[in-house]
Amino acid sequence: MSRMRVLSNLVLAGGVCLCSSCGSNSASSASAPNAQGTASTPTVEVTKVVSKKLAITARLPGELQPYEVVAVYPKVTAFVDSINVDRGSVVKAGQLMARLLAPEIAAQRAEAQSKLQGAEAQRGEAEAKLASDESTYQRLKAASATPGVVAGNDLEVAQKAVEADRARLESVREGAQAARSALKSVSEIEGYLQVRAPFDGVVTERNVHPGALVGPSSGSGVGVPIVRVEKISRLRLLVPVPEKYVAGIKEGAKVRFSVPAFPNQAFSGKVARIAHSVDVKTRTMPVELDVTNTDGRLASGMFPEVLWPLSRSQSTLFVPTSAVVRTTEAVFVVRIRGGSAEWVNVQTGEVDGKLTEVFGDLREGDDVAVRGTDELRAGTHVASRQSSPDLKGSEK
Repeated sequence: MSRMRVLSNLVLAGGVCLCSSCGSNSASSASAPNAQGTASTPTVEVTKVVSKKLAITARLPGELQPYEVVAVYPKVTAFVDSINVDRGSVVKAGQLMARLLAPEIAAQRAEAQSKLQGAEAQRGEAEAKLASDESTYQRLKAASATPGVVAGNDLEVAQKAVEADRARLESVREGAQAARSALKSVSEIEGYLQVRAPFDGVVTERNVHPGALVGPSSGSGVGVPIVRVEKISRLRLLVPVPEKYVAGIKEGAKVRFSVPAFPNQAFSGKVARIAHSVDVKTRTMPVELDVTNTDGRLASGMFPEVLWPLSRSQSTLFVPTSAVVRTTEAVFVVRIRGGSAEWVNVQTGEVDGKLTEVFGDLREGDDVAVRGTDELRAGTHVASRQSSPDLKGSEK
């Protein structure tokens, strides 16, 4: 009897639990459509597309080069007799830097001098003979005015002698001029034994010492420069400007730069020479700046960091950097128009503070989502709310 009572109690408890479970499932299934039906339209924070002129700076590497540099080679093969400069010496244009010794050149000069003296002697002799024969001819000509005094043949012989003397004198004069030119040439070559500075500058390299054999770079001898002279009071700053930056280059523009040797000091130069040709290997255009270096603090070979100014001739569109969405398929911004989201493909340009330059099917004043995301699908109905001013970016 007691066993039957326990069994009935268990059956009753199971039925109560089953009813409770069925009631819970019914409430859950009823609440889902209720929550779906009461869901609100998402609110998106938007900002306006702005239009302005780009005016920022980019940091580009550069290289300082001497305004003028010459590797001084001897023009003749000779021995170094003396050298008066060394690395770091400041020289003036025309200053004697080294003296060379070539005994064969002195012998050539003596020979040329002797030939010139012989040619001059022959010229004097020819002039004297011409004067004598011409005087004889004139006397015979005067006497021939009296018939029978001078034979016609004698007068003709005297005339031919004068003409021959004149031809010989002309030949001797040309020979003397050639000898004079030869002597001048040897004298000029002898002058090459004195090595002088080509311009005001600094000796940055010295490769020889007294007694060394030196010669022209393409001739006999050692074939190394005696010294290297650089003009550093004025320098060239070579900047390889990337292709996308070349549109804003203006000749005469002032550009600032810094060097590691003086980290707390700013220097400047002016754009002087533009290559107007892009290197196909590096996709950069070489641009040269003239830099005044009268105090000599800067040196050739330094690698400055150049603050290159970037600008556009016309205004372009900007959006917050956070508004640009980049996926593996596209780069776009989410435009909110008429309460719906639209994906607008864009190309990005430069970054100006918190703003990014964009190019695409956008207009000034369009509303775009401040925080772009591909989860905000195109066609989604949204409510928009203007962002606070500090989210619109700032100009540099």
